[in-house]
Amino acid sequence: MKVKVDYDLCESNGLCVMAAPDVFDLRDDDQLYVLDETPDESRRAAVEDAVQVCPKQALRIEG
Repeated sequence: MKVKVDYDLCESNGLCVMAAPDVFDLRDDDQLYVLDETPDESRRAAVEDAVQVCPKQALRIEG
């Protein structure tokens, strides 16, 4: 699986960080960072939760 972020939509709300803190990070500059663009399949449920809780629908999973 590959994690994609549409940074034009992302408002860095950080809800994805709460769902998958090993995949996403919200830093002091208030920007969202993807720590692992290709997380292990065992993390799929957490990443799917992150995609679902994103209020701007800026996240998606490929594969």
